[in-house]
Amino acid sequence: VQLQASGGGLVQPGGSLVLSCAASGDIGSRNIMSWHRQAPGKERELVAAVSSGGAAKYADSVKDRFAISRDNAEKTVYLYLQMNGLKPEDTAAYYCSYGNAWARYDYWGQGTLVTVSS
Repeated sequence: VQLQASGGGLVQPGGSLVLSCAASGDIGSRNIMSWHRQAPGKERELVAAVSSGGAAKYADSVKDRFAISRDNAEKTVYLYLQMNGLKPEDTAAYYCSYGNAWARYDYWGQGTLVTVSS
């Protein structure tokens, strides 16, 4: 499975941004796709995840501000992360991942950098 993430950039506090990730290759009928982030000097953390059936989970820190969604096309799965009310503490490299079960992150995309600053 190959993943390609995009959409990062510089945004002011309170602003919005949408991240995208395209997953292609040996996509199983049941899978979980996730967004993670890693800030400088910190460990990578799960931000949000969504199953092929549409069930979603969020980290408490983003629950009321971020929304994860996906579009299950024939040969490619498109994953999105709508980020609203961005805060400086949301600054990080964001990564998408693919797995066959919850808490399984078998494949990773490259990071896309989000910087929240005035």
